[in-house]
Amino acid sequence: MPGLNGKEHALAPPALTRALDRLAAIDADIARARAAHGDPPPRAGAAGFQTLLRILIGQQLSTKAAQTIADRLAALLGGETAPGALLARNDDELRGIGLSRQKVAYARALAEAVSSGRFDPHGLGDLDDDAAIAAITAHKGFGVWSAQMYLMFSLGRADIWPIGDLGVREGLRRIKNLDVRPDERQAAAIGEAWSPHRSAAAMMCWHVLHNMPA
Repeated sequence: MPGLNGKEHALAPPALTRALDRLAAIDADIARARAAHGDPPPRAGAAGFQTLLRILIGQQLSTKAAQTIADRLAALLGGETAPGALLARNDDELRGIGLSRQKVAYARALAEAVSSGRFDPHGLGDLDDDAAIAAITAHKGFGVWSAQMYLMFSLGRADIWPIGDLGVREGLRRIKNLDVRPDERQAAAIGEAWSPHRSAAAMMCWHVLHNMPA
């Protein structure tokens, strides 16, 4: 599956399999975890305004609650989750589907930036990782973790290492058989050897987290 701008998506087959093959060849702990639990399922998502808006909606909510609100929003907008359609709705309508006052403000700001041309989500594909993260986090409501998720799953970037994610660090602890969950500095040091395949390593950490007892 191609990523944005025709580039190969790092978390879609066969790229994910190749990356895991290379990681297993250089790290016996990953090889053991892979042999015990198999490969994480590929995960490649769409890019653009709708996905960024979905990230905003999902913050601090369960997957089920976020999906419910996203479905309500799509219905409210007549199936067209586009900047102009969102801006045409008033705050009371948006709050009526379950969005908080803060998320309404963030969603409006994002829609206005895209609608005015000040921000082109599809242009992110032309930026390097650091510049793309900076461009996303310039918008209220988007932190580094949210930007990293977008780069991994929507842009298909191969070398994202989201060590601010507790799940990644706990999965890393289990893969490496550590007594204590590594902090961000320690996780960054461990991950250096896995570049340029750290997105696949993060996927393996999540996979082990959900399949290997603590």
